Amino acid sequence: MTKRDVFEYALVRVVPRMERGECFNAGVLLYCRAHAYVAARVHLDEAKLLALDPQADVAGVRAALRGVEGVCAGGDDAGQAAGDDAGRRFRWLIAPRSTVVQPGPVHTGLTADPEAELARLVELLVR
Repeated sequence: MTKRDVFEYALVRVVPRMERGECFNAGVLLYCRAHAYVAARVHLDEAKLLALDPQADVAGVRAALRGVEGVCAGGDDAGQAAGDDAGRRFRWLIAPRSTVVQPGPVHTGLTADPEAELARLVELLVR
């Protein structure tokens, strides 16, 4: 039997117009402490974004989503979070925000392969 470890994940949501409260999933953040793993995979459905807000700043939303991936990756792309461990970067990213790109609630599960789990969740919940 393969050893499975606890992981946490949160959806990355796009809320084009805060006053309307409409949102759609544009990515997944996943953290697994046992593997010191944190990563995000994003997919922006531009047609959906523009259907909810024809004046949406597509380039700005795409940049914000790339920023989420950058913080997860660490290094120069992580900005002020560059020196933080995987857990701190995940916690920073899941903190509530009132912006167009927001984290959803945190969920948990068990996995033997965090990378494969992230790919599965993106296909299931985002694409």
